[in-house]
Amino acid sequence: MLNYQRYRGFPIFRYPKRSWTEREIEKAPIWCSVDLRDGNQALVEPMSVEEKLEFFQLLVGLGFREIEVGFPAASQIEYDYLRNLIERKQIPEDVTVQVLVQCREELLDRTFESLLGLDKAIVHIYNSTSVLQRDVVFDKSREEIKEIALRGVEMVKRHEKDFSGKVRLEYSPESFTGTEMDYALEICNAVIEAWDVRPGREIIINLPSTVEMHSPNVYADQIEFMSRNLKRRDSVILSVHPHNDRGEGVAAAELALLAGAQRVEGTLFGNGERTGNVDILTLAYNMFSQGVDPKLNLENIREIQEVYERCTKMSIPPRHPYAGKLVFTAFSGSHQDAINKGLRAMRERKGTIWEVPYLPIDPADIGREYEPVVRINSQSGKGGVAFILEDRFGYRLPKGMQREFADYIQKISEAQGEVSPDQIFEVFRIEYLESREPIEFRNVRSTDIENTDGSYTTFADVTYRNAGRLHEFSGSGNGPIAAVLSGLNKELSMQGKVLDYSEHALNAGSDSKAVSYIHLLDEESGRSSYGVGVSSNITRSSIRALFAAVNRLFYPEEAEESGRRRVKEAEEKKA
Repeated sequence: MLNYQRYRGFPIFRYPKRSWTEREIEKAPIWCSVDLRDGNQALVEPMSVEEKLEFFQLLVGLGFREIEVGFPAASQIEYDYLRNLIERKQIPEDVTVQVLVQCREELLDRTFESLLGLDKAIVHIYNSTSVLQRDVVFDKSREEIKEIALRGVEMVKRHEKDFSGKVRLEYSPESFTGTEMDYALEICNAVIEAWDVRPGREIIINLPSTVEMHSPNVYADQIEFMSRNLKRRDSVILSVHPHNDRGEGVAAAELALLAGAQRVEGTLFGNGERTGNVDILTLAYNMFSQGVDPKLNLENIREIQEVYERCTKMSIPPRHPYAGKLVFTAFSGSHQDAINKGLRAMRERKGTIWEVPYLPIDPADIGREYEPVVRINSQSGKGGVAFILEDRFGYRLPKGMQREFADYIQKISEAQGEVSPDQIFEVFRIEYLESREPIEFRNVRSTDIENTDGSYTTFADVTYRNAGRLHEFSGSGNGPIAAVLSGLNKELSMQGKVLDYSEHALNAGSDSKAVSYIHLLDEESGRSSYGVGVSSNITRSSIRALFAAVNRLFYPEEAEESGRRRVKEAEEKKA
């Protein structure tokens, strides 16, 4: 049994004056990528200088205007990387780089040395303020911890005087979520006063969920309390830096925005220490899915993923929101059917607003394709199979035929697992399109005669093969299908009856072929089956469908063997 008694929750901060519950996210925050610092330090194999340069260009291309490039005082590699960016003039004028540094004189000296040549920079200082860290790591009082932060501010101010560019200060009370709120407010306000915050001299107060300690609503209460009580609020940019220890980083960030946060620090795909930082891409795509401009260039997630995986040597899980290879799939038959109907309704209604069940966004809008939307396995139903045939190959099966054909695919999927679209179509060809034995339609000559009551009778003369030999028969009826069926019934001594007929164009354009579906009943046995025919001529496609239905209903074994042979021959010709 889990020894849950070893654990206790940090006291929950409750803010009765909260108003974030009544708000919605209506605009994107200021985004700050910390991939090159927080993300990079969490990699088993940290990025090389060249990889970091490539990653930086990716972030710039995505539209990030604030990028934490590292901890230049921590190592020579970090220092050299920033110098490389500056000396090679890789930082656009509208991008501000951010550097992290502890509140120590020698580290700040090295940090400002790394910034030489820049016209602006964000200098991010921090110190841990939580109850636990004060106790077991630093063994210092609240006043002593506050003094560390204030000394850091004074050191930055001294360096600022000799720096040719503009310095914006960012301060983080690290492990904010484990800090008493009155103390977090006290230390942040002291920093604000010490920096002499005013219009034109703004400060970033960053409140990290360094370790997720509570549910997102508690974090939101903490953020709103700070937002309402920080001094000189109009000149304070309130930032959040959520981690994902409880798997709630995205929710925490979203609620923090409702609570007054104006800026979010995070990483692509949530890379970072332990379970990672908040995933900025998921946050941005969530906004996009609600009709809010995320202010990032996210039209091709595959390109983002490719650079990310190459530089970090990390892979994207298949169920990762928006980016995972399986997130736009549907294995459940009912889901597949709903997706099929939703997409069809969108096309028919020419809708401008995306409304498709189980697909919160159009995959095409972020560089994904419809091809993998529906995947077929033993859990799939007729709707999914029908969707594949329509979406990939243009065949809109009648409902009754959907059930019939799905049975074939079900047997295959139970034996082998997932069935590919190409395999589905191969079965369709074998069972329906190429089932031309023992009887194969060759030609028809038809004539319409007007009757005395104004109706018409069709007379048809049909040439066909039976077991390879040419034969002819005649028939009559109230249309081509009825005329040919009456002749077939006599010719083959059968009792066939058409239960249903439908047709549609297989492709758009004047050179489109017609596809016909016939549901045929054997009145003697009560069994029924479908046939499919394709031709540039609608009459010929319907007669081919009728012949296919006869073969499948009365000669199923021969029809299937014929289909297999013809499909194999066609594939060999292609090869």
